Amino acid sequence: MIGLLIRYCCVFLIFSFAQSSWAQAKWDTIPKQPDHYRKKVELFNQEKTKTDRLVFLGNSITEGGDWKRLAKDTTAINRGISGDITFGLLARVDEVASRKPSKVFILIGVNDLSKGIPDEVILQNIFLLVRQLQAKSPTSKIYVQSILPVNPSFDNFPKDYDKLDHILVINAQLQKIAERFGYTYIDLFEKFKDSEGLLDKRFSYDGLHLSAQGYLLWGEVLRNLKLIK
Repeated sequence: MIGLLIRYCCVFLIFSFAQSSWAQAKWDTIPKQPDHYRKKVELFNQEKTKTDRLVFLGNSITEGGDWKRLAKDTTAINRGISGDITFGLLARVDEVASRKPSKVFILIGVNDLSKGIPDEVILQNIFLLVRQLQAKSPTSKIYVQSILPVNPSFDNFPKDYDKLDHILVINAQLQKIAERFGYTYIDLFEKFKDSEGLLDKRFSYDGLHLSAQGYLLWGEVLRNLKLIK
């Protein structure tokens, strides 16, 4: 009981700090592709609500995956939206929770970094997202995946390629706080990096997004952890 109280006190303090910080500073909280975001959210909300076993939640990196095939599960649904950020996930958490999924896989943060949103705000948003999912769908198991490495040898996304230090900080905190917040951390970064700590070119076509081989590796990582078939 004491441990539970300590946990929730920590949560309260973190979110109190977040609210005070947000009140003092303003960031661009709009997803990078607002029209695409709006259309996808409208489409999701029009879909018949049913119980889905697996939900994959995130940005374009998640959206690009054929999760029914990768997970070998026809009930898997893709809730990735290209250009999405942590604020965007928070705005659509109810639709995901309403499906009462058995597992939710979250991967988010790189677009926040390209917008200059501070690391601590990204982390606070992810923790809040986890708490909201737990409150609205308490039987769901939450899996927070590390932000993937990037590779600046490409020139498509210069605002993303220089964020490697931030990615490492966020990933370390996501791993450190996992037990306290009741989610499972999945380290994709280590699986996708090359010998220099960058996104391995074998798994990407632009240094940020994944190639077909990249998605196969992602599926293999989850399968080896016995999280998908």
